[in-house]
Amino acid sequence: MPELVAQRERRKTLYVTEPLGSKLGLDIVIIPGGSFLMGSPDDDPDRLSNGSEEPQYLVTVPTFLMGRYPVTQAQWQFVAGLKQKKRKLDPNPAHFKGDVRPVESVSWDDAVEFCDRLSIHSGREYRLPTEAEWEYACRAGTTTPYHFGESINTNLANYNGKYKGTTAVDHFGIANAFGLSDMHGNVWEWCLDHWHDSYEGAPTDGSTWVKDGEDAYRVLRGGSWDCLPWHCRSASRDAYTSNCRTDDYGFRVVCVAPRTLP
Repeated sequence: MPELVAQRERRKTLYVTEPLGSKLGLDIVIIPGGSFLMGSPDDDPDRLSNGSEEPQYLVTVPTFLMGRYPVTQAQWQFVAGLKQKKRKLDPNPAHFKGDVRPVESVSWDDAVEFCDRLSIHSGREYRLPTEAEWEYACRAGTTTPYHFGESINTNLANYNGKYKGTTAVDHFGIANAFGLSDMHGNVWEWCLDHWHDSYEGAPTDGSTWVKDGEDAYRVLRGGSWDCLPWHCRSASRDAYTSNCRTDDYGFRVVCVAPRTLP
């Protein structure tokens, strides 16, 4: 099993690196467990009118580790070269090419296969984040529409089509209090959960919310380079079929927290 390597400490946040070969790694951040209000408040002027961001409710999330950035194309290419578990992966699917740009044009099914291969390679459990984990990690203790405040502009995030495509991860050099970058814009990020039209009946422990029976729609979070600003809010949510691939759909990984870290 490759060892996690402690990289640095910044803003009192510990980063560790999952080795991917001899020259590449995947930075993951320890997200301390805690409780937060999930969803948007009644007085949010940008709250979606379809009711999908309500009602707000208290969620308690256990400690986990999360990718510091969306998965990059270089990281994708390495994992795509590992032994197949259930499905083939295109080693170079992205429309906007660049090793340090986020991989995009990958489906939910593709992202799950990536996590499965990475789990086997590393000996640790990797998966997509639950929707609650994603919002908790994005907010990082904030209650504002964005983790950096009440408003957003194109000096803070890639949205609204200004950049005409994805930008390299950490292009803006802005991280939230947990040390995560690119949580607003750049690429939508797949989550484990099935789509539900509201939060009525949602689990309060941060676990995956699934539906009975077959439902192929899966949650997307964070907005993208091609989105209007309100789609990039911490509470904003969308969904699409698990086999859909577009040039603004990507993902980041979660690692189940081990008992010990370097």
